[in-house]
Amino acid sequence: MKQSLLILFFFTIASSISQTTVIGRVIDTKNNPIEGANVYLEGTYDGSMTDENGMFSFITDESGTQILKVSFISYETFLISKDVSEFNNLQIKLRDDVNALDTVVISAGTFSAGDNSKISVLKPLDVVTTASALGDFVGALQTLPGTTTVAEDGRLFVRGGEAEETQIFIDGIRVFTPYVPTTSNTPTRGRYSPFLFDGITFSTGGYSAEFGQALSSILLLNTIEEPDQEKTDIGIMSIGAVLGHTEKWDSSSLSVNGSFISLAPYIALFPDRNDWIEPFQGGSGEAVFRKKFDSGMLKLYSAFEMSSFELIQEDIDFSEGIHYKLNNKNLYFNGSYKGMLSHDWTVFGGLSYTYNKSKVELIEDDIKDSENSYHAKFKLKHHFNSRFKLNFGAEYFATNFNEDYNNSFINDLSYGFKNNITAAFSEADIFFSKNIALKAGLRLEYSELFDELTLSPRLSLAYKTSAKSQVSLAYGNFYQNPNNNILKFEQNLNAQNTTHYILNYQLNNDGQIFRAEAYYKNYNDLIKYDTEYASFASNYNNSGSAYVTGIDLFWRDNKSIKNLDYWVSYSFLDSEREYQNYPIQATPNFVNTHNLSVVTKYWIENWKSQVGMSYSFASGRTYTNPNETGFLNQKTKSYNSMSLNWAYLISQQKILYLSVNNVLGIKNINGYQYADVPDSNGNYARRTLRPAADQLFFVGFFWTISEKGTDNQLDNL
Repeated sequence: MKQSLLILFFFTIASSISQTTVIGRVIDTKNNPIEGANVYLEGTYDGSMTDENGMFSFITDESGTQILKVSFISYETFLISKDVSEFNNLQIKLRDDVNALDTVVISAGTFSAGDNSKISVLKPLDVVTTASALGDFVGALQTLPGTTTVAEDGRLFVRGGEAEETQIFIDGIRVFTPYVPTTSNTPTRGRYSPFLFDGITFSTGGYSAEFGQALSSILLLNTIEEPDQEKTDIGIMSIGAVLGHTEKWDSSSLSVNGSFISLAPYIALFPDRNDWIEPFQGGSGEAVFRKKFDSGMLKLYSAFEMSSFELIQEDIDFSEGIHYKLNNKNLYFNGSYKGMLSHDWTVFGGLSYTYNKSKVELIEDDIKDSENSYHAKFKLKHHFNSRFKLNFGAEYFATNFNEDYNNSFINDLSYGFKNNITAAFSEADIFFSKNIALKAGLRLEYSELFDELTLSPRLSLAYKTSAKSQVSLAYGNFYQNPNNNILKFEQNLNAQNTTHYILNYQLNNDGQIFRAEAYYKNYNDLIKYDTEYASFASNYNNSGSAYVTGIDLFWRDNKSIKNLDYWVSYSFLDSEREYQNYPIQATPNFVNTHNLSVVTKYWIENWKSQVGMSYSFASGRTYTNPNETGFLNQKTKSYNSMSLNWAYLISQQKILYLSVNNVLGIKNINGYQYADVPDSNGNYARRTLRPAADQLFFVGFFWTISEKGTDNQLDNL
């Protein structure tokens, strides 16, 4: 008995000697105590939670070097490794987790549309359910602030920049000819179907150093990563038909989409102001193949399109009108791979090829254009830690453009150019905390055509002012070579450039978002020439300049009223340019001082319908009246248009869709054309430039056949 008591006594003494008490306190970066943090020795059950004072204490039998782990939601996990005997009176400071959902994001100048985006102001669905958009992603983006209404053109004019100052990318790779060719006073459309994309990033300025050759803006389109099921989409429309199918395998999938458009039946029912010989018709096909690997994904995207039309347009100097005929063929291929090299390294590689051939007959001119363009990109991203990420890479652009000109009065001419650009970029994302973030980058470009090297710094800073709001600043320098219409005549030039300054405020509430952004842009080295139009006879230089300043406001709310989703955009724009053949600095004719858009969508349960309305207002644009003194001396009347749409669910997977653009039939004016010579009284006669049609009616029936059989067609319209 005595021997047993003695053994128990020595065992108790030994146990108490081998045990260690771990004591400490957990605080945040502002020295405030953190209650409820989990503190424990990794690989053991020894640990405790912090109290209201941030204190913790527990006893462990472990000895030697151990790892103490401290974790708490929205904070970075803290690890410390040392001998367990040194875990005494610890003072542990936890830093904010910069990967948390409430972390600040760089948003100055950027609108994102994606279900997983922290700064999303549009959803992919909005591209095809906005009444005025007619299924075109460009049309939907024209309801956002920063865009200008140039109704007769149809392309994106952003913050006082011309349409070619906005570049479009698919999966990070350049699209060289993104719009369907058209004639004057007839708006174009984007070439590509919105059904194949699930993410859109629209940067109205201050964009990343990864992207170049865009003075004003970039539009990033991301193809669908992984379809959730096999399905077939059928569409019959008043202007044509579409057919799409998605096939899905274990680690790969293929989506194809084809369409045929013909305006002949529509023009027969609703004649417009053009004298059509052959109304617009075209066929297109798209395909996306995806292959998943253990550490990455390969995407192959291709699109082919053919279009043609022939008409006679009214002209004040030709009593019989102007004959115009166009045939166009376009091929676009895009391949990209994105994957993980290791836990800290990601890699991206991509290549695009564009072939575009156009044949134009204009009065007695016969013009044939051909363009072959390539874009190759390779980039790496290294995650040093959650607070510091480095993105760097290189890319190469190559364009070979040729034009043949034939006229019965002039000998046949052939001319063109090769525009090759090599670029390297590097950009760092630095999170000082979840409230302060910095993006800093440099872009270096070398133009073989100009033998010119340019350096573009880019900088963005964001600060979270509250749990739901933040402010951002952005600065950037941007270069872009002149467009094909200049380079085909003159190559002894320099790149044009501009500098952006942006101040942004953003408030994100549950179902609501408000953005306010002020900006200033300064242009230098713009192209000038001394003739009415750019031609062989022109003298060219880089002496042009411009400024743009403005304010953009955006509000969206889908929470306050049940089943109602709406947004309001307003832009104020002040800009003057001296470029092209401008004799003085003046407001160009593609600039509206005021732009307003209102978009609403309302779901009516009893009708199984979504009804939508879009209203657009734009103040008048400048034009030159030769009967008065001055240049760009007058303005057109304001532009107004209200569009309505109605989507009716016939059944779960069948839908009837109707829309009317400019439902009130407002007589908008795009501008005026004046005669080349005055009459006997010295006055120049003029003709009002009106849209080819005041209204556009659209009717479509859409049917999805899928595995689940439960898809709501409003997700596809």
